[in-house]
Amino acid sequence: MFCTLILAILLFEGNFCCRTVVSTIVTYDSKALVIDGKRRILQSGSVHYPRTTPEVWPEIIRKAKEGGLDVIETYVFWNYHEPVKGEYYFGSRFDLVRFVKEVHVAGLFVHLRIGPYACAEWNYGGFPVWLHFISGIQFRTTNSLFKLFFECSPFSSFLMNQFTGSSFHVKHVSLSSSMQKEMEFFLAKIVNLMNDENLFASQGGPIILAQVENEYGNVEGAYGVGGVLYVNWAAETTVSLNTTVPWVMCAQADAPDPIINTCNGFYCDRFTPNSPFKPKMWTENYVGWFLTFGYAVPFRPIEDLAFANYYMYFGGTNFGRTAGGPLIATSYDYDAPINEYGLINQPKWGHLRDLHIAIKKCEEHLVNANSTQISLGDNHEVSFLANYDSSSDATVTFRGKSYFLPAWSMSILPDCVNVIFNTAKVGVWGNNSFDASGLLEQINTTRDISDFLWYTTSINMDEKIGQNETKEVGLFVGSLGHAALIFVNKRLVGFGYGIHDDASFMLSAKVNLRTGSNTIDVLSMMIGLQNYGPWFDVQRAGLYSVVLTGLTDSKEDLSSAQWTYQVGVEGDSIWTRGSTAIPINHTLTWYKTAFLAPEGKGPVSLNLSGMGKGEAWVNGQSIGRYWSSYLSPSSGCSEDCDYRGTYDASKCLKICGQPSQTLYLVPRSWLQPGENLLVIHEELGGDPTTISFVTRKGQRICSHVSDSDLPPVDTWEPSVGFGSTTPQLGLKCETGWRIASVLFASFGTPRGNCGASFYPGICHANVSSTVEQMCGGKQGCSIPVSTATLGVGDPCPNVRKSLAVEILCQN
Repeated sequence: MFCTLILAILLFEGNFCCRTVVSTIVTYDSKALVIDGKRRILQSGSVHYPRTTPEVWPEIIRKAKEGGLDVIETYVFWNYHEPVKGEYYFGSRFDLVRFVKEVHVAGLFVHLRIGPYACAEWNYGGFPVWLHFISGIQFRTTNSLFKLFFECSPFSSFLMNQFTGSSFHVKHVSLSSSMQKEMEFFLAKIVNLMNDENLFASQGGPIILAQVENEYGNVEGAYGVGGVLYVNWAAETTVSLNTTVPWVMCAQADAPDPIINTCNGFYCDRFTPNSPFKPKMWTENYVGWFLTFGYAVPFRPIEDLAFANYYMYFGGTNFGRTAGGPLIATSYDYDAPINEYGLINQPKWGHLRDLHIAIKKCEEHLVNANSTQISLGDNHEVSFLANYDSSSDATVTFRGKSYFLPAWSMSILPDCVNVIFNTAKVGVWGNNSFDASGLLEQINTTRDISDFLWYTTSINMDEKIGQNETKEVGLFVGSLGHAALIFVNKRLVGFGYGIHDDASFMLSAKVNLRTGSNTIDVLSMMIGLQNYGPWFDVQRAGLYSVVLTGLTDSKEDLSSAQWTYQVGVEGDSIWTRGSTAIPINHTLTWYKTAFLAPEGKGPVSLNLSGMGKGEAWVNGQSIGRYWSSYLSPSSGCSEDCDYRGTYDASKCLKICGQPSQTLYLVPRSWLQPGENLLVIHEELGGDPTTISFVTRKGQRICSHVSDSDLPPVDTWEPSVGFGSTTPQLGLKCETGWRIASVLFASFGTPRGNCGASFYPGICHANVSSTVEQMCGGKQGCSIPVSTATLGVGDPCPNVRKSLAVEILCQN
């Protein structure tokens, strides 16, 4: 007998008990990857090596393995590995070889996503900016002369059919472009680097999959014929590199054989590979969403996430100027199972771990059986047992036995009889200025060496107003993004900015001009280069229009005037501790001070809630951009987010009306004994007296379990069943941490979301003291969800009750 998932989605699951240098053969068939002749169910999660420090890598990888992962996915970031054409860097956070070896030591596999386009909310999508300045270059297309040698043949060529509606037999395709040559050089560079270190599976290494390009199918149509040819070129080029492991293309329905096309998205149940010989693979299941300045914080309920292959499993931090754009924040936490600080995010981590245990118990059936679907009524089917209705619970009959299915959930029956897991049941855990006529485009001018470009011009008013007079006029500035400060006669008159979805903006101000020469200075600011979308590489930024009105009967367009430009900013003032009174709410000010490293071993962050917008450095290392003065919309968040129904990035929001991010991670490895140096560049104006270092001495852990939920999945054994029929609420702190206090404990009908906020429902019994007695001082505990254990009687008879608990763990 067998039971089926929506089968052969490639789940990454497995274990390893030993490590020997033995060649591993990796192939695939229609059901799964095949490792040394055996089909495998594997669970994977994304961890990007530059988004934390090498000292933290082993701990992140260990927690990923304990959470049930077997494959670590990572992009390779071309722009930081080759910052200057022909000059390569693989040190510190960008030590790719060291990262892959750390994964190998832990006994996990690696999916190396070379790209070299990454997207990943990374600056310029991972492409080096120097590519932009190669004459005639176009990104991600066949952008130079090519020849097609073909002969007419009765409807035999898919490729030419796309071009003409007729079919031809393609005998030879010759493609040559600057972009493709540079891509080919870099792809070969990374493949050779991995080969030299014996890191591919056939060499005894951990790399079992490689990826070229990323999500190109989403934008391919914008490139026309060139896009189709580019896909075929990319496939041919990668296969010729002979990595001995399969290559994949994400979101690429026309991926040529033998490239495996895979799915990225919130849901992939309707995805089908483009060949019956390829497995269904889900490379990115978004566990949340990325954060942007000025937006509320997105999160994804864990009940809606109990699927495979997680992007991200650990998100980390966009240190320095690595964040993409526009306006992508420094934190890349992504609501991942391991949070930005490297701590386990409960209950998400624990719920997914239980899912992996349950799937492992079905592994042999899943990789060998053929998928079968049995209709049980509207919106219910066996896959294992699923209820796709987004609002109504259901009770279904399968093989003569009744099963309760909460709305928008799936139950796993490893023996087709006993439910051991349901997805909705969460039980646990300056001197370079130059002149030019007209307004220059910013990216082409700065070449991304700085976020800033000064635009300066002047206008003489002698013939327009009388001697010693002033005149109020209108100043209108149009910008393609991302933000700008405007000064008239060295006085700040306005600040404008776009949003993540549309970085362009118009800024108007009433200004007073005087007799003689008047200066107009505009400081245009970038907040990350575009990293996604068709033709993202040619998206422009900076000013496109500057107009004065009210001078005469007509407006005066300064857009074509003579302008002076300077890349970068030095600041109007520099303050060093002890020099003068500390300036508050000053634009374009540098602050420098010394500080002692916080005591302890917990994660450290810099609280910049009182500052405006800028960038911060600790001991010369940029911790990233900040924008505390940009508040998210005051509406759109809710205390309850119903996990049922289709998810998107705007469905579940929290922290409305507040800054998107105020705490900025400072890796402990960047701190040194004794004095450390903090440098702040404040652009808009803030209060540096409010800056503080915060040590994470505690972590909030929560869990919410119904009295009708299943017992813990790891207590189920074949032919034995569960050891107990009572559901249990599990709480577990990090290794070395203990439960210090109970912040909330309600038995009845508690409301809210775990990780956002709990609050009492209509039926409420405070069981904090009981939980304190059972769990206080322990690393973890398990509480049976029953009136007998909780000792409170039945607070609301004939009502389904649940137990919601939030605790504080401390080191």
